[in-house]
Amino acid sequence: MDAIDSKILRVLEAEGRISNLQLAERVGLSPSACLRRVQALEAGGVIKGYRAVLDRAQLGGGVTIFVMVGLGGQLKADSLSFEAAMAAASEVRECHNVTGAVEYLLRVEVADLEAYKRFHSDTLGTLPQVRSITSHVSLGTSKDLRG
Repeated sequence: MDAIDSKILRVLEAEGRISNLQLAERVGLSPSACLRRVQALEAGGVIKGYRAVLDRAQLGGGVTIFVMVGLGGQLKADSLSFEAAMAAASEVRECHNVTGAVEYLLRVEVADLEAYKRFHSDTLGTLPQVRSITSHVSLGTSKDLRG
């Protein structure tokens, strides 16, 4: 990875739909050399994919809640079971295994607080390995590099 690859990645991260011709102009390469580098970054797993950034509020996900979840046990089976349940829960947009007083940090998106209450009781509240749940409602986002 060199400075040109880094430039390519910065541009693609900000503008994933940019054409190869425009990308090549921005980073100072010929279109064919730029395409070869992008393909190498994809093949090497540096670029994992491309996606659309959606307006969750327009799709019924207007409330973001960060949830800290503590598990009752430290067994691998507890973690795997919890992670499987979170993978199946459409409200959970991110699930991070973290260090500290709890094991997981979730980013949950729901339409409203009533929807979160249902998720809290019907999903998190039914998992036997969950020991604690602490919810933090987001009042706004001043920086989000995900899109």
